[in-house]
Amino acid sequence: MLMTVGLVVNAMAFGGAMRITGLLERLVEAALRRAKSTGDLIVATVGTCIGTNVLAADQYLSLVIPGQMFVKSYENHDLSTLNLARTLEDSGTLTSALVPWNTCGAYMSATLGVSTFMYAPFAFFNILCPIIAIIYGYASIGIAKSELQLAKG
Repeated sequence: MLMTVGLVVNAMAFGGAMRITGLLERLVEAALRRAKSTGDLIVATVGTCIGTNVLAADQYLSLVIPGQMFVKSYENHDLSTLNLARTLEDSGTLTSALVPWNTCGAYMSATLGVSTFMYAPFAFFNILCPIIAIIYGYASIGIAKSELQLAKG
């Protein structure tokens, strides 16, 4: 477990450095400029979570950092933060097992004795969930409005 714990500690340090330097905010600004609809916002969230999984190599960072960065955007679109939480789980948590150098992928690969690339084609849930989240975003299926929006209408 020492290698996995070491990977988590290094990932948290890397994520902190990226957060303090403002690098992640700059990357998200580019994605948010194009986010006009709810579907676009969910695509940006899914892409950021997957990108953070790949770059930061830790599932927790792929949840916390995009969650902090997108909360204002969801509020500005009059969406409940429940949508953000669901999208973070659909993309950040589920895709972490598919990245070989991520803590989840490394642990599962070592525990199962099978490389990540060998079990990835059979991880239907992990692959389909982010895609379904995007479809739901564009089709407005299960998209909760903010509490303020519900009080107005």
